Amino acid sequence: MPLTWLQPQDPFPPTALALDEATDAPGLLAVGADLSADRLVQAYRRGIFPWYAQGQPILWWTPHPRMVLPVAEFKLSRSLKRAVRQGLASGRLEVRLDLHFDRVIQACAQTPRHGQAGTWILPEMVRAYQRLHGLGVAHSVETWQDGQLVGGLYGLMIGRMFFGESMFAHATDASKMALCALVALCREDQIELIDCQQETAHLASLGARPIRRAQFEAHLARTVDLPTPRWSDRTVPWHQLGLNTAQAPVENDA
Repeated sequence: MPLTWLQPQDPFPPTALALDEATDAPGLLAVGADLSADRLVQAYRRGIFPWYAQGQPILWWTPHPRMVLPVAEFKLSRSLKRAVRQGLASGRLEVRLDLHFDRVIQACAQTPRHGQAGTWILPEMVRAYQRLHGLGVAHSVETWQDGQLVGGLYGLMIGRMFFGESMFAHATDASKMALCALVALCREDQIELIDCQQETAHLASLGARPIRRAQFEAHLARTVDLPTPRWSDRTVPWHQLGLNTAQAPVENDA
């Protein structure tokens, strides 16, 4: 079946029409349209996301199976748990939300995606997610050590669902520390899954696993219309990870 070419006003086709594993692009659903905020939110609510390279049209994907991280199954190694606890106790480690979203997405743009040479976060993608950040939909979780931004991640929060997009690290375990904080926040807010999109050994080592597309879409149908948890003025509930330390303040720009 030929791919659907979208005009800006066109809705997405049924996700069952995505290319299957017998093709060169399994999970590819549609081509074209735009990266407007409305289009992106509409896409994520249905489990669809853009991913394309320089010189290509906008490509929309809905992988099967889908890699997700059930927050109850997050694997926190002893060494990482110790590093977070010691960093918080010493005051050298801080986890901040949305303080420098622009710096986080730019740093992620310097990090190639698994299985792809170069960046997939093109300038127009950066601008699109910056618009979503301005609307309170896209967020960053940032790892700061000794006052320097050394790692983090960004993604979308829609209802009771967090869609992870990308992460970076300029220091050992810096992106994992940001993920630890995100998992703690999700547990506190009763968010069951973090969308990881693509299957990688690194994500699997942290507890992520693939699920069927239909199962993922059923979960979205139950969660994306629920009230979105408050993001600003938060403290990371480290006790959700079994860390016996006082809750560390999270600094925000909101």
